[in-house]
Amino acid sequence: MAFADASIAQPYADARRLPLLVQLHDWVVTVDHKRLGIMYICTGLLFFAVGGLEASIMRWQLAFPHHDAVSPEVFNRLFTMHGTTMVFLFGMPIILGLANYRVPLMSGARDLAFPRLNAFGFWLSFCGGLLLYFSYLGGEGLSGAGTAPDVGWFAYAPLTARAFSRGHSTDYWILSLLVGSLGSVTTSINIVTTVCCMRCQGMTLARLPLFVWLLLIVAVMILFAMPPLTAAQIMLLLDRYLGAHFFDTQAGGSALLWQYFFWIFGHPEVYILMLPGFAAASEIIPVFSRKPIFGYPAMVGASVSIAFIGMGVWAHHMFTVDMSAPANIFFAASTMLIAVPTGIKIFNWLATMYGGKIRFATPMLFCIGFLFQCLCAGLTGVMLAAAPFDWAAYCDQRSFCRWIPSLFSHSE
Repeated sequence: MAFADASIAQPYADARRLPLLVQLHDWVVTVDHKRLGIMYICTGLLFFAVGGLEASIMRWQLAFPHHDAVSPEVFNRLFTMHGTTMVFLFGMPIILGLANYRVPLMSGARDLAFPRLNAFGFWLSFCGGLLLYFSYLGGEGLSGAGTAPDVGWFAYAPLTARAFSRGHSTDYWILSLLVGSLGSVTTSINIVTTVCCMRCQGMTLARLPLFVWLLLIVAVMILFAMPPLTAAQIMLLLDRYLGAHFFDTQAGGSALLWQYFFWIFGHPEVYILMLPGFAAASEIIPVFSRKPIFGYPAMVGASVSIAFIGMGVWAHHMFTVDMSAPANIFFAASTMLIAVPTGIKIFNWLATMYGGKIRFATPMLFCIGFLFQCLCAGLTGVMLAAAPFDWAAYCDQRSFCRWIPSLFSHSE
């Protein structure tokens, strides 16, 4: 047995003795799901550090009245780059890295269904992030000074029109997200195919770990949420360079059209980023409570319900744009309804802990804090589902644009 173990470990020992450049080459050309998962997570942590630095600079600007740490123009760029980084370059790579590493292991597959496509998706995501930050050098073109995008991570029209966003910084934002989104979609196709078609014998859907279930749901949501954002970005490129007028109100277009497309992606993205946390809690709480998860079928059903309802609540970001009364009623009702499956999950987690021999290790302490924060956030979501209240609570685009310059005003 020792001989067999030694023979298995020998290739890894030999790999550690290889020259550094050879080891680096092996990582660059790898199609192994574990290595790609690690690379996804490391990429996410790298951009997390960059996004955290941007957030720190913004907080330093806001720390004192009439502070001149950065100019208004630089603040807008930091705001845009921080938001884009945290959503697209930190959150998504971390999720896809966890899925890459854990899904084949927990479903009994030898690897993801399409290993080369998996590697292709990672490099698309990574290069998309590099392209976004290259805007600091090439945003105005090779002959001019560089600048980063400054239109907000949501890039509301008409701020993205060429009249208001000169140079090429917004183009870098559009193209980088197009490339990164394609990488996310290819990895999601891999995850869905692997879970549906490559599970080991005896691993039925009813036996899948909740972690795999939730990552499968996340992958399906990515496949539905990314195409609207991609379509909107292509339309924006056509507006900027080929004379289309999708978002040009003076030529018969609609600035609100961008908001509809963006939030059709944007709110499912909230659950795309949130459900992996639910997945982790669904594995940690049973382990440290020393009990099986309470209500496995209900947990799966609640997860599917969150995904299904979550695709239909996006316009609650737009209660103040004067939608019709039936639309306000529908999206208010769907926003309230999504609290039901979320409440089922919280109840089942608490029921799992009840009567268990809880070990308050660090992961369990994080999960207990998560349950409290999730409850508070869910209650505020129900409150904000009241459309009339949002007219007073929401900050519309015009007031936001008035507020940002006031941060830098020297007048009393």
